[in-house]
Amino acid sequence: MTTLNLIHESNGHFNLSGEMSRETVMAHSNIKKIASKGDDCINFDLSEVLRVDTAGLAWLIHILSELRQQGIRLELNNIPEQLQKLMQLGQVSHLFE
Repeated sequence: MTTLNLIHESNGHFNLSGEMSRETVMAHSNIKKIASKGDDCINFDLSEVLRVDTAGLAWLIHILSELRQQGIRLELNNIPEQLQKLMQLGQVSHLFE
């Protein structure tokens, strides 16, 4: 198991790397570490995510929900095929469009 690294690259842009799994996502559940005052959009680059399970997808849905309550959009870039399949199976792809 690897960790999930959430690196703040620039205003509202984050690079995620490692695993998005039950064991790793809870360390990043604090939305205050992700959203800053004045952000209208948060962008996650997932190109370096190695593995995703259903907990990783649930974490993204939770982050999306929390951000929406604050009027902030979440954009996902470079979505791994494994996550795309989980989104399709769970019929939640439309949430991230």
